[in-house]
Amino acid sequence: MELKKLQLSSLELSYYESSGTGSPIMLIHGNSASGLTYQHQINSSLGEKHRIVAIDLPGHGDSQAFTQMVEYGMPGYANVVVEAAKALGMEDGVFVGWSLAGHVVLEAHKQLPSAKGFVIFGTPPLAFPPAMEEAYLPNPAMGVGFSSEVTEEQAQAYTDAFFVPGETAPKVPFITDVLRTDGNARAGLAASITPDGYQDEVEIVGNLSIPLAIFHGEEEQLVNIAYINKLTMPTLWRNEVQVIKAAGHAPHWEQAEEFNGLLEAFMVEVLQ
Repeated sequence: MELKKLQLSSLELSYYESSGTGSPIMLIHGNSASGLTYQHQINSSLGEKHRIVAIDLPGHGDSQAFTQMVEYGMPGYANVVVEAAKALGMEDGVFVGWSLAGHVVLEAHKQLPSAKGFVIFGTPPLAFPPAMEEAYLPNPAMGVGFSSEVTEEQAQAYTDAFFVPGETAPKVPFITDVLRTDGNARAGLAASITPDGYQDEVEIVGNLSIPLAIFHGEEEQLVNIAYINKLTMPTLWRNEVQVIKAAGHAPHWEQAEEFNGLLEAFMVEVLQ
């Protein structure tokens, strides 16, 4: 995939773009990952049809880092996503957020009034205070996502938790992405979980006016689907969470064909 650069008001953002020219889709990665994790969407029949852009969030991949640790929170990331969408002419697209980025997409919802729909996966919408013990499954690897310094061994354990139990995460791009992420991004994320650190996401999904699709790996090791299923979500696509078999926290990589098929079906419905 060809790496492209976009100059925003405060930093240079990196991104990857598919060959398609159809209705736009912006893909946003999770904590300590990059746009490279979406290569099975960029380089696919879906990417040949739609204009798909996968960005590197600030401090991740090849994008510049925020200058202040305090910027690494939902509002900071959301502002960057919105600015990038406007610069790339994608405000009326579908926005797809994995894990951390699902929270970012929800944070940005008011700033994206022309969006056709949102897709989140690996993302339990959180209120404040966040019901972490309900929303997430107990997994020691979670702590790595909030640590400023990470060893290669810790990066392996963290990314292994993205996959079905017993599977090993590939070094490229998953482990290499963790090791090159700005440590302040993880520390700043932890510090941002405060009363004013993010919008109430339970309230957001309960009041959305546009379609919201939620995908979930059947063998997810980090997120508790029972928590998500209890939430009130009037615009939830097909009225239920879409479970992807033989996949964990990273269904876009593990079961790319099924993931892409669901995303394409969502696009067809929201564009009618």
